[in-house]
Amino acid sequence: MRVDRTSWRADALTAALCLAALVLVALRFSHQLAPAAWIGAAIHPSAGNADALVFHFSSLPRLAVAAICGGALALSGAMFQHVLGNPLASPILLGVSAGAQLALLAATVLAPAWLADQHEVVALVGAGLAIATAFGIAARQRFSSLGLILAGLLVGLFCGAVGGLLKLFHQEEIGAIFLWDGGSLAQQDWSVAAALWPRLLVFTLAAALVLRPMRLLGLADDSTRGLGVSLAFFRTLCLTVAVCLAASVTAAVGLIGFVEIAAPFIARLAGARTLGHRMILSALIGAALLVLVDEAVQGFDRFGGISLPTGAVTALLAAPLLLLLLSRLKPEPEAAVAIGMSGRAKTSAIRVLLVLTVVVLAAIAFSTLVGRVGTGWSIASSADWAALAPWRLPRTIEVFAAGAMLATAGALLQRSTGNPMASPEVLGIGAAVVAGLAVALVVSASPSRMLLLIAGSAAAFALTAILIWRGSRTGFSPGHLVLTGLSLGAALQSIIAIALAANDPRSAILLGWMAGSSASADTASAGVTLLLAAILIPLALLFARSLDLLPLGDGVARSLGAAPGPARFGILALASVLTSASVLAVGPLTFVGLMGPHLALRLGCRRAITHLPGSALTGGLVMVLADWLGRVVIAPFEVPAGLAAALIGIPYLVITLLRRVPST
Repeated sequence: MRVDRTSWRADALTAALCLAALVLVALRFSHQLAPAAWIGAAIHPSAGNADALVFHFSSLPRLAVAAICGGALALSGAMFQHVLGNPLASPILLGVSAGAQLALLAATVLAPAWLADQHEVVALVGAGLAIATAFGIAARQRFSSLGLILAGLLVGLFCGAVGGLLKLFHQEEIGAIFLWDGGSLAQQDWSVAAALWPRLLVFTLAAALVLRPMRLLGLADDSTRGLGVSLAFFRTLCLTVAVCLAASVTAAVGLIGFVEIAAPFIARLAGARTLGHRMILSALIGAALLVLVDEAVQGFDRFGGISLPTGAVTALLAAPLLLLLLSRLKPEPEAAVAIGMSGRAKTSAIRVLLVLTVVVLAAIAFSTLVGRVGTGWSIASSADWAALAPWRLPRTIEVFAAGAMLATAGALLQRSTGNPMASPEVLGIGAAVVAGLAVALVVSASPSRMLLLIAGSAAAFALTAILIWRGSRTGFSPGHLVLTGLSLGAALQSIIAIALAANDPRSAILLGWMAGSSASADTASAGVTLLLAAILIPLALLFARSLDLLPLGDGVARSLGAAPGPARFGILALASVLTSASVLAVGPLTFVGLMGPHLALRLGCRRAITHLPGSALTGGLVMVLADWLGRVVIAPFEVPAGLAAALIGIPYLVITLLRRVPST
């Protein structure tokens, strides 16, 4: 086959990456052992030589596992992207890795005997169920890029939420699972490498065997059918091989982030045009990338004294590549995802707000008075009220105020960008707030609530400003905005994971926020949160006219007297402060910022002047119900309010995604 100039360039880049990885490995090995002793230590290390034993049983197996896993993940990603015709399709974004990990968690708790010799089968079953669910959801969105990624994201988040419950209540049984969360490549012997390479070799050979049908799948669907090819059969076959590759790696070492996206992207960007060439180079680049990152992690461990999870560092480094890829994608039409932003109001918006207010007051009273005592239910009497109110009422007030602020922030973002998927959680703003809180904890050993609010707001404002800037370049396309938020959020989550890996005593504060718990609420904290909500939410009404005009386009908004630039600046600043105040109260793990505005729209609050208070009321109501359910469902144990809200919100988003896209 004739090799053109771009193909030669791709080969040269791949060779350079592999050479760089080998050089770093050689430098690290030379610090452990003299080069002349490498062969002897690799074949038969001396029992009296500690350096040789570490070289043989730790360094070499870790190198082998990094190279094998990186190559397998990259090959899996290349197959996903080609078969689905989506350069963002990958095992981690489509929920495959999360499904495999949830299956391992469930088996550890419910059937630990299965993990003795069948942990990989368990992981494959979980991964298969996850991707089948994601495809079932995305099918109703005609497998659009945004619909597919959102479906996989929701499946992955749901698996993570259920896994969070298992971790919360079975910490002793699943202690080893925590090591997989960060994607650790540390090895103590050759057992993992010996178990991995035969399986991955079989799946790699299977990938080579399905190369020809994969080429046909790259054609248009009509052309493929004309050749007599069964699209469903071959897509299922190819994706099964790709899932097996990814699930095998997850079962062995845990979650390794974004190698499967970055490596195929680098291969394509370098000039690998044919499918076979791209798959080979993707595998080599993936192996080199993971080895390079792991060498950097080990170097930091050696000189910095902190052990970092390789998977989290990989995700942090790969996020800029994902942003570069997004800049090269063509924006999708606004109708790519149906989320229920349109429809006729069935009743008066003012009447809806009045009814919502009554329902919220009733829910607060219900949450405060009704609970479980021992094995039975109880309704507090007037005599019990004095004893129960100091415990139940502050947390109910705090979660209501936090939910109201988060939903208001979501409404501000959705209306200012004209994007029904914009919200603090989906766009990574909640993760930015937590990163800001981490910075505040580094600056001050005991930061005040005001310092935390300022730090969180500044981080949220910075990320939101980036989103607005990127959105203005693509017409606020839903796909670009959401996926940009996911990329930035993934990078910030990696930073948070690295911060937690430092084992600083202050990391316990971050963990408390990330759990989204309201159990520590007291009268003072509830009063501060309610006061912030009472000040900030009415401020949103000052932007009501701009919020009605901005979705029509900047040109129309200017012609009607609005100033899009200053309006968006003020809106994103207010949304950032609202999000920060909410995260300080209940943590970032909720979907109220996305759900609240949609529920308000469905109830008939169309104009911004009614949509904003309607979003606040529905968001607060959802959080009150989530907190009550988390408190009573499995009493005396509690599910954190943020986690309970996620378990409520994700099924709602799945239902909305299952709506068909209207015909055009």
